[in-house]
Amino acid sequence: MKTSIKHIALVVAISGLALTTSACNTPAETAAENTADAIEDKADMVIDAADNKADAMEDRADTLDNKLDGVDSNAEQSMENKAGALREKADNMADSMQNKADAVRDAATK
Repeated sequence: MKTSIKHIALVVAISGLALTTSACNTPAETAAENTADAIEDKADMVIDAADNKADAMEDRADTLDNKLDGVDSNAEQSMENKAGALREKADNMADSMQNKADAVRDAATK
């Protein structure tokens, strides 16, 4: 059986159209995707804000120890610990927000 180029092109075109049509989201799915994206954007802002604040805290901590002996002073270590705790809290909050975004997406596809 000979297959013409036109026949192959027609099959490829129909297959592509079928894939494109099946990938369309319903309005509810689109709205859920937009909501989830907004939640993820807020999670990114939480991380960025915490990182900026923690970086400033660590910079401040560096000024609390004038000795170059490789050992942090108590004040410096305390400030660095607070910066680390801030980062961890922000990471946990962002993870929770990411989970909420995933749940919004999952609910829309059911």
